[in-house]
Amino acid sequence: MALKPTIFKANITLADVDRNVYDTLNLTLAQHPSESVERMMARVIAFCMNATESLTMTRGLSTVEEPDIWEKTLDGRIALWVEVGEPSFDRIKKAGRLSSAVRVYSFNLKSDSWWEKEGGKFQGLSAEVFQLQWKGIQELAGLTNRTMDLSVTVSDGVVYVSGDTGECEISWKPLKAN
Repeated sequence: MALKPTIFKANITLADVDRNVYDTLNLTLAQHPSESVERMMARVIAFCMNATESLTMTRGLSTVEEPDIWEKTLDGRIALWVEVGEPSFDRIKKAGRLSSAVRVYSFNLKSDSWWEKEGGKFQGLSAEVFQLQWKGIQELAGLTNRTMDLSVTVSDGVVYVSGDTGECEISWKPLKAN
């Protein structure tokens, strides 16, 4: 019998000072059985860093042909394709054909070696690539509960997160900009 995803609820008060976006987000997150808590929370941060009215989480790891997060236009075209992790060059190349914009958020210990190996291939693609600080993602994973009330502030290359059980900072750096 296949394992079922674990469901989490996140109520987020978002203040993205960099983009002048202020909103309340109510996310339902399905953590795939093979997904770490760190990866799930990296998806939350990527969502907050790209939040718009039409941005949605997808079925994620269980559906290979979809990104982790996307934004679709009213006519069904993909306006933004967001990958979390260290995707292959071929996957991002395909995403670039299907979407107007592509963003990748790398986040774990193998991020540096992945970028060292794959980064040169990405230079010809119209994708933005960011590296989230691993230590901050680990601290964020420590704040995870099945139901979370989080306050997230994005400002000057840092995401500040405060929750019922503590707070953390996650810095990021651009690896490739458009």
